[in-house]
This record gives sequence, structure tokens and C-alpha cells, in this order.
Amino acid sequence: MSDQKTVMREMLANAVHFGHRTAKWNPKMAPYLYEKRNGVHIFDLNKTYQGLTSAMEFLEAATAQGKTVLFVSTKPQATRLLKEEAEKCGMPYVISKWIPGLLTNFKTIRSRVKYLLDLKAQKETGEFEKYTKKEASELNKQIEKLEKALGGVASLERVPDIVFVLDCVRDRIAVQEAIKVKTTVVAIVDSNADPDGIAYVIPANDDAIKSIQFLLSNLSMAVQNGVKKAKK
Repeated sequence: MSDQKTVMREMLANAVHFGHRTAKWNPKMAPYLYEKRNGVHIFDLNKTYQGLTSAMEFLEAATAQGKTVLFVSTKPQATRLLKEEAEKCGMPYVISKWIPGLLTNFKTIRSRVKYLLDLKAQKETGEFEKYTKKEASELNKQIEKLEKALGGVASLERVPDIVFVLDCVRDRIAVQEAIKVKTTVVAIVDSNADPDGIAYVIPANDDAIKSIQFLLSNLSMAVQNGVKKAKK
């Protein structure tokens, strides 16, 4: 990243500093807030910069050691962006709906993933031809349904080392499961969220698309840099 002043100017330009309306705040976020403006909380961008920088340094160092990051966001306006950035990193992701037990009951979820991979392999090798049209149609529907739910985590062979959560209110179950299995959580934490248990808090706007894009692209770049180092 550029120097702190430049980055903070970019944060302002991308609406990173806007929290929620003051009535919706979580008092635990008080240390990260600068002021109230027109009924809206404003983040202290020094804290946001520190949080983002720490998260990026951690992600780069961890992925350079071969650690896996699971990207999570079921927020409609962010799913396309998150999927793109996760794929650039070669990392797994969840975008349609959090899969209950993905972290706390990983073996069971992994067995469903294996079933999906087996079905796809059968289809590719022409084994579906031995079934009736109706049976083949049912199997194709199963593939479609499982792909939507599990496609993003098909490459995940063990519980991820790190979980990145874009909106920890919307996807609080992902945060809770990660904390339960002692997986490191990196998250964008808006003014209405609970930062407890999150190892790397990035206090910032998790709603505006410009803010999401700015933060995601920087975090993704850190992961990509780490992955490149791991390959050397």
C-alpha cells in the first residue's frame, strides 16, 4: 500500500469512514469511532488504517507459509466481488448461504463435497448415460443444488486456517463457528457489529460498494503476494 496519508485519502474517497446510524451502534465499537455526524457514526481512519495494515501483513505472512483463507460474504451486493477476489487468490469462498457446520462439523460437510465431486466425475465420463432421462435429470439437479451450496469450498480439504468475513453481523454464524474451532478471524467490522473474538478487526463501512471494493482489493492483494512467496 501507499503511505498512510494517501491511503486515508483513498479511504475517504471510497466512503470507508461511514458507519451506521447512531441508533444502531454497538457500544463495543466505541474505541474505533471518531465522531457522530448527521446521526451517523464516523470511523477514526487512523484505526481503520492500522486495522487494514495489520490484517494485510498477517494475511501475506500466513499465506506465504501455505495457510488457507476462506472468504465469506453472503451480502448480495458483495458476492460477485468476493468470488472474483477469492478466485484470484486461489482460495475457497462462501457466497450463497453459510453452510451450517462448515467449520464445526467439517467431516460431514466434506463428505457432501466428495459426493458432489463424484457426481461431476460420473457426468464427465459419460456414466449418466446408463440412467433413464428422468434419473439423469434428477442427478443433474443434485449437482446444480450442491454446486450452488458447496462449489466455492470444493477445494477445501481441511478446516481453513483463517476465515475472512466481510459482514460479521450478516454472517455472524461464520464468525461464531470460526471462534469455536479456534480459526483466526479477519473481518470488516461496521459500527453495528461485535468485535469480540475477531483477531484482526478492520473498522469500516461494510455496506457501500466502493468501500467493499477498496478493502477487498487490498486484502486480496496481500493474499496473492503471500501465495506467490509460498510458490518460490
